[in-house]
Amino acid sequence: MNKLTLKDADLKGKNVLVRCDFNVPQDDGLNITDDTRIRASLPTIKYILGKNPKKLILMSHLGRPDGKAVAKYSLKPVAQRLRELLGEEVRMLSDCAGEPIRKEIE
Repeated sequence: MNKLTLKDADLKGKNVLVRCDFNVPQDDGLNITDDTRIRASLPTIKYILGKNPKKLILMSHLGRPDGKAVAKYSLKPVAQRLRELLGEEVRMLSDCAGEPIRKEIE
């Protein structure tokens, strides 16, 4: 039995969801102090973008917010760092589930 990989998938024109490990360390000012985990995701992100998906949706978590919206665990600094590293627009949505989010990704 052969193991399928990302390279076996036809991504053109499709919504692609990737769960990333963007749980990066930050200082008290919420500045990222080590972007290694973000950089580690770049080859996969660039590969997928090169396959012309309809949308690439990245999801992650930061810290342990216990199911609540906690400002210090916002992924905004990660989105900004991704913009810088990719040189591409990176939109950040306000939540991860629900009808408004479904409409955003359709």
